Amino acid sequence: MLRTPYGRLAGWTLLALPLLLLWDASGLDLPLAGLFGTRAGFALRDNWFLVQIMHEVTKALIWVMVLLLLAGIAWPVGFLRRLERSERVQLALGVVVSVVVISLIKYGSRTSCPWDVDTFGGVARYVSHWSWGRFDGGPGKCFPAGHASAGFAFLGGYFLLARRVPEVARWWLACAVFGGLALGLAQQARGAHYMSHTLWTAWICWTTGLLIDCAFQWWRSRGGGHRVAAARSSV
Repeated sequence: MLRTPYGRLAGWTLLALPLLLLWDASGLDLPLAGLFGTRAGFALRDNWFLVQIMHEVTKALIWVMVLLLLAGIAWPVGFLRRLERSERVQLALGVVVSVVVISLIKYGSRTSCPWDVDTFGGVARYVSHWSWGRFDGGPGKCFPAGHASAGFAFLGGYFLLARRVPEVARWWLACAVFGGLALGLAQQARGAHYMSHTLWTAWICWTTGLLIDCAFQWWRSRGGGHRVAAARSSV
């Protein structure tokens, strides 16, 4: 039987859905985007700090962290030494899968970015990303927020770390939330995304991480981890 002290999080995750839908229904995306943009466009779109530091440098740093997690599967350092090999695999896999899920959804999205909308000097019409079948006339591929996923993709690691190294889990969760929000807000200031894009990215990454954690917990409950350990010891 699958056992986890965080089973209630699945309920809270589902309860967050109506809140996200209420945000979409509120129509607050455009007014918030209007704080940074006008019909002449977004003044901060090419801002050096937002482009070079908050986008390019942070993106490179995040991928360095992903590579370190992947390397840590075979050569663990720090708190990774307190995790079993399968747990280190889960930690790295959760980040990668979350980024891939966001990228796939974004690739198929018909929603255009705020800077492409006519309200802010573009050619597209504003259409909610949940108005299926209605296209805004722009390039699309803007929902959810891909750059924010570089931070939110680490959310899933919280479930595992809270069981094994709770003192690390709190910092891990705080950094993932802060990083995702900071990256999302930076892109919103540039006109690259709406607030709803960032919020949905957080929810999707959180849910993806929770599902991966449940899958690994189920696998371990069936003796998967013991079989791997036994195979290694017999070599």
